[in-house]
Order: sequence, then structure tokens, then C-alpha cells
Amino acid sequence: MRGRNYNGLTGFSSHAASMLTSLKNNLKPRNIDRYKSSSISAIYKKGSIDKKASPKLLTEIREKTIRENRVRRLKNIIILSVIAMTFFLIIRLS
Repeated sequence: MRGRNYNGLTGFSSHAASMLTSLKNNLKPRNIDRYKSSSISAIYKKGSIDKKASPKLLTEIREKTIRENRVRRLKNIIILSVIAMTFFLIIRLS
């Protein structure tokens, strides 16, 4: 007859049970106030942001991000092609 603590995992029951308990506890919501070093609450300031961006600034930001993405994409393509060529040469010469 099986005991009350039987969970179907023979030999690893205590380790598996503690693992499952740990996983369940990690999913529970916590109050983070007791873990903070100060008594200041972690709530964002209430209010609105009054800063405005001019259309010229927005186009500059947009062009800059497009340039950065293009450079990043080019670097990735070069690295990938070098790795692919190296792999191809290793297979071809062996």
C-alpha cells in the first residue's frame, strides 16, 4: 500500500517534491516592499511628460535608427557568410 506522500516518482520523491514546491513558490506573486532597502514605494511619478519633439528631430531619429539597423544587418550578413563559407570549405576539403 502506498503512503500519503507517494507522488509517482520512485526513488526521487523527496527531491522531486522539493523541486515542485520551489517551482510553485516561484510562481506566487510577492510583495516587493519587504525586499527593498528603503521605504520609498516603487510607483512611478504621476503626471504627464510635457516634452515635444519637432518633426525635424523625429526624422533625424528615424534616419539614425534606419542607418543603425542597416549597419547591424550588414554585419550579421557578413559574419553569417564567413561562417557558412568556413563550414562549406571544411566539408569540401575533408
